Amino acid sequence: MMRWRNWLALGALALGPLAFGIGAAPLRAEPLKVVLEAEIVTLDPHFTGAYITRTFGYMVFDTLFGPDSKGTMQPQMVDKYTTSEDGLTWNFTLRPGQSFHDGAPVTGADVVASLKRWFTRSALGGRLAAVTDRLEATGPGSFTLVLKERYGLVLDTLGTTSSPTPFIMPARIAATPGARQVSEIVGSGPFVYDRARHRTGDSLYLRRNEAYRPRPEPTDFLAGAKVVKVDGLDIRVIPDGATAYSALQAGDIDYMQYAPFDMLAAIERDRRLRLMNFTGAHRFTGHYRVNTASPPFNDPAIRRVLLRLVNQTEVMAGLGLDGRYSESCAAFFICGSPYETLQGAEALVDPSIEAAAAALKQTKYAGEPVIVLTASDLEAPKVSSQILADRLARAGFKVDLQVMDWASVLARRTQRQGWSVYGVHALGFDLASPLTNSVIAFNCTSSLTGGFICDQRLVPLYEAFARAPSREAQRDIAGQIQAIIYEQGLGIPFGQFAQPAAYRAVLEGLPNSAIPLFWNVTKK
Repeated sequence: MMRWRNWLALGALALGPLAFGIGAAPLRAEPLKVVLEAEIVTLDPHFTGAYITRTFGYMVFDTLFGPDSKGTMQPQMVDKYTTSEDGLTWNFTLRPGQSFHDGAPVTGADVVASLKRWFTRSALGGRLAAVTDRLEATGPGSFTLVLKERYGLVLDTLGTTSSPTPFIMPARIAATPGARQVSEIVGSGPFVYDRARHRTGDSLYLRRNEAYRPRPEPTDFLAGAKVVKVDGLDIRVIPDGATAYSALQAGDIDYMQYAPFDMLAAIERDRRLRLMNFTGAHRFTGHYRVNTASPPFNDPAIRRVLLRLVNQTEVMAGLGLDGRYSESCAAFFICGSPYETLQGAEALVDPSIEAAAAALKQTKYAGEPVIVLTASDLEAPKVSSQILADRLARAGFKVDLQVMDWASVLARRTQRQGWSVYGVHALGFDLASPLTNSVIAFNCTSSLTGGFICDQRLVPLYEAFARAPSREAQRDIAGQIQAIIYEQGLGIPFGQFAQPAAYRAVLEGLPNSAIPLFWNVTKK
């Protein structure tokens, strides 16, 4: 398994001479034509956790901190900060010369208003808010955070990539209640949203921010300089992967975020095209989510049978991925992260139909149907669910495989009846921490998206994790959490994998990031 120092190794970017300093004149070139994972429908970066909105956010808005390729939080909008000896008072000073796209300077008041709005939309932000005594602007370019108690995740929270992300917007816009979408998109990031050129269902245009002042440090994933070398981004809406691939071949687009799995070999043979592979937190981890509110998986003993049943190697092979693009991983908080551990993972070793069938016979399973939801329009959820349905039936379960589009899967999972299990995947950035892992972060909450999971033993462990004074202490707590998850069968991983991006060979300096980033890119 990869070590943490390499978890974002491919995030280190190919640097050109203009990636340093704010004085170098950026190259001008035609816009990049790109196809992303989906149409950007929600533009408010605080309102939704959708990955596509996060991608939009990183282009148009900016953050106070950002992780480098080693996962260390580095200042971005912040120039410098200090912490009191007791760890309760944090003083931040912003970099001078930053401005929003409407020309207004970025101030401490903007930061405070943005964070307070974000706190209401993010579980991680809400935890910081709960231990905050005061958050206030202390000058035009500064703000202070005063805590009620020492908290070990201040910088990790302010710089998190977990979606929704703490992007900064003008205070007048951040005054919009979090439950309502903002009506104006104004950030301070390297690209500007061009509302006049946004055609719903067809394309969205972001133009280069001429006033953007990059940091002076070398670019390193989401840290350092963000130097835009093209006129803008012409983001096309092409929902079908095969159609987008044909457009890439023809040169009608320059980049597609997700290359179809069955096209990877053809892309590798095409000298005009390149694949961008990912490792560590840039990879997806797939999980099976179970409905703990409805039979048969309201019984933990029956849920634990899945741990003996799921063969990660078989799922990855079903996706058509070899060892270059996938790996088996028994660490719930992903392999290669600071919280990688095998604690409690013994039940995932040597899965087989026979072992699962034997385990099932020891339970009180009474032949209740297992309703497996499979999405017809997303490859990984579709394939993973189909494979699980087959193995469930062979192990002795009565299986009802129901096919629908992904939107219908998301709607069905909010009901306590009518489904049992489905496959889903998320990026390692979001799954690597117990506080942001979307499979189990909704434990004992009113959320309708987490499979109605509730194990009261996890609640104090989350709090202890957030307050732990060191990575070592956090890792120990993460191991305790993982042991409970596997003991109760609350989530079953089906493997870590990359869905590579594809781009034309004429692009140089493209950041190797699973979150699409388009600074430092030139087109020959």
